[in-house]
Amino acid sequence: MKAFRYERATEAEAAVTALGASPAARYLGGGTNLVDLMKLGVECPDLLVDVSRLPHTAVEHTVAGGLLIGAAVSNSDLAADHAVRTRYPVLSQALLAGASGQLRNTATIGGNLLQRTRCLYFQDVGKPCNKREPGSGCPAREGVHRDLAVLGASEHCVATHPSDMAVALAALDAGVHVLTRSGARTIPVTELHRLPGDHPERDTVLAHGDLITHVELTDLPEAANSAYRKVRDRASYAFALASVAAALTVENGTVRQVRLAFGGLAAKPWRARTAETRLTGEPATAEFFNRAVDAELAAAEPLRDNAFKVPLARSLAVRTLTELASRQPAGTGRPPETR
Repeated sequence: MKAFRYERATEAEAAVTALGASPAARYLGGGTNLVDLMKLGVECPDLLVDVSRLPHTAVEHTVAGGLLIGAAVSNSDLAADHAVRTRYPVLSQALLAGASGQLRNTATIGGNLLQRTRCLYFQDVGKPCNKREPGSGCPAREGVHRDLAVLGASEHCVATHPSDMAVALAALDAGVHVLTRSGARTIPVTELHRLPGDHPERDTVLAHGDLITHVELTDLPEAANSAYRKVRDRASYAFALASVAAALTVENGTVRQVRLAFGGLAAKPWRARTAETRLTGEPATAEFFNRAVDAELAAAEPLRDNAFKVPLARSLAVRTLTELASRQPAGTGRPPETR
């Protein structure tokens, strides 16, 4: 690791100012991704601004009935929060599906959203990578790409976003509160991350110095009947080959509300808007689930070794939606009560 300076921020505004003054500075939360990249030489900041002690460590109920989650809340604490487990189980399950217990205890919500791809070429400074060095090429397209993108990729990059949590937040239409040098703003989480296009080096729409302070969830009754399902090469501590975050409300056998997002398939959590539109108002059956998901995945452009991801994602989504539909008694929009 190269030498760097360290500052511990006590105020969010001071942190934004400090980072904005140094183009090579980075925020430090839990450090579970950034420190690894520093060891590999992928990240070489001259200044780390520690934001882990800022007063963004609570999960609060909002006046509108939702939740306001501080960016410094740990993944473990959020997964264990009673309101999250009961009202947004898809989020709790996604958090528990990520990393190991030790990492979840350290990793923060803000850092989870901003973690970078685990593409082998991005992490190896001895190989070209457009995300790391724009214009150097993307050897993954013809090389090792089994784990990489089948949706939204470009000739310049086929990397995937590694976060499980972000997939659940995409399905829940979460808002990301950001403090910038010109003030505060809220970004829909579905608009936070970018597809690679011609600029794969830009993971998000954030400008240098922008600081995530909170994530907000609105009151979503359908989120109580939700689930996160993930397929990976190992039973734990592995990134998704494909994952699904889904929430479903069924009334009299008909889909009334559906939320669906995929992970492991693109450079950002993939909100399945086409499938949602196709499903709303249709029978809640495996046949219609298959049709809707096929329409969503029709845009897939797999490479030589990752075409298996398309039927894998389809089966995972259909199975998850079928499971959620089976939880609701006929004629109601609520999952069965548990005691």
